[in-house]
Amino acid sequence: MIQFGTNPIAWANDDDQSIGAHIPTEQILHEAGEVIGFDGIENGHRWPDDPQELKATLGRYGLKFISGWYSTELLTRSVVDEIAAFQPHLAKLRANDCKVCVTCECSNTVHGRPDVPLSARPVLTPDEMAAFGARIEEFAQYMASQGITLAYHHHMGTVVQTPDEIDAFMAATGPATHLLFDSGHCTFGGGDPEAVLTRHIDRVAHFHAKNIRRPVTERVWADGMSFIQGVMAGAFTVPGDPEGAIDFLPLLKILARAGYDGWLVIEAEQDPEKRNPLEYQTLGLKALKAAARDAGLVAAVQA
Repeated sequence: MIQFGTNPIAWANDDDQSIGAHIPTEQILHEAGEVIGFDGIENGHRWPDDPQELKATLGRYGLKFISGWYSTELLTRSVVDEIAAFQPHLAKLRANDCKVCVTCECSNTVHGRPDVPLSARPVLTPDEMAAFGARIEEFAQYMASQGITLAYHHHMGTVVQTPDEIDAFMAATGPATHLLFDSGHCTFGGGDPEAVLTRHIDRVAHFHAKNIRRPVTERVWADGMSFIQGVMAGAFTVPGDPEGAIDFLPLLKILARAGYDGWLVIEAEQDPEKRNPLEYQTLGLKALKAAARDAGLVAAVQA
């Protein structure tokens, strides 16, 4: 059954933890679960590390732990070492009955560096992409043996950013590796989200409903801004925002035709001082549920 989730970076940013630092953790959970009515929430730096404490903390607000970002370093360490490093995160996923692990290579990413423009992000050669994909696939096979699906998050500022890189990455990996399709990062990275989603729908295991403000993303490229600078300028927003550039209905129709039954997660980091998280996340969930209903992805009673 389709479930609707959010990510705490709408309130308190993970890449720059000073953003939203003034917002109490209890407020984030109360607004996400008890006020707005999300079914679950993804990982964030505010949550407890202990798996059972995490489950109990979120549960008090009616929230499930959806999954959590896991940063691989497979460009610089072995799969054996990655598996060893993964064990605490795996424990959280298993204790909370998670089905997917949001995964992204972060050994050389620039998305968390406010001083580095997106144009300076790392790029792999075809041979390097092939070798990287082989390591990810081996790691994904290990995850599968533990009952978890690796959902790779293509992301601005990383080695899998553009539509061509998404295609190359998917070609370099095998059936154990799945895709977290993020509409906002796909569009920001120069892709047509409908086309990219259609090409890889058979391996999509997780969906981030992220919107963009196109004038801002264009300014990021034109002015040589960093990812964090783009976020603070308003590059991202939620479904249903009149300033947003993405039509979610066609994307959700693609998911419906493919029989997708996972999470729909609104992951849209903004400056909470300028764009109230409660207001924007409420808007986003209402719009996303309406689009999911119109796409035939959920029944009207579920939405």
